Amino acid sequence: MTWSIIARDPATGQFGIAVATKFFAVGARVPHIAGGIGAIATQALVNPYYGIDGLTLLRAGKSPQEIVAALLAGDDGRESRQLHVMDAKGRIAAHSGQDCVDWYGHVTGDGFSIAGNMLAGAAVLDDTAKAYVTNAGLPFPQRLIAAMLAGEAAGGDKRGKQSAALLIHGDEEWSALDLRVDDHEDPLRELARLEAVSRERWVHFRKFLPTRSNPAGITDRATIDAAIAAALAGSDQA
Repeated sequence: MTWSIIARDPATGQFGIAVATKFFAVGARVPHIAGGIGAIATQALVNPYYGIDGLTLLRAGKSPQEIVAALLAGDDGRESRQLHVMDAKGRIAAHSGQDCVDWYGHVTGDGFSIAGNMLAGAAVLDDTAKAYVTNAGLPFPQRLIAAMLAGEAAGGDKRGKQSAALLIHGDEEWSALDLRVDDHEDPLRELARLEAVSRERWVHFRKFLPTRSNPAGITDRATIDAAIAAALAGSDQA
């Protein structure tokens, strides 16, 4: 009931997942990322434990192929599931159960994995992949959204539109960006709008949050406000 892209930004090492579907709140169940380690998307008749247990296995150093095999082995509903996994080495594995609804499938490229089910056709994934490759000059969040918009233009979820999400992690346990459109007539366009709003303040503010290497972060409000103002002034001149 969904298609999604998992990718790793070669410039920053960030992992990102973008996803869209004709179903409510897709961001609540499909995307799972462990910063600096890997990412999993679980979809079709979604099994949330594929994401939860899969991240545990990624953190333990298991390969995507081993993870997919382990998750499927413990699930009698495996033929109704779809998932794909990418690790920090760029290795990818995927599963699409034979009971997934046509059209369904999976494609990969350099640094990305795309999977979908209940789609208008194979062009949804192919066009998502082409747009991701050709938009390499875009900032990572915008590149992911542009790829999904291309897939939607090719037909997307054959039932229509309802929700979309974008999840990005750097090296920290907390997300660099976590955007959800749970119920909207044009969810990917709304996701693009929210991403633009995030650049007004959030993406500049997040660098001051606590990290493992700097547990206190930056708490001086004058320093924070001045840095954000300078960043915004620079973006206006760009």
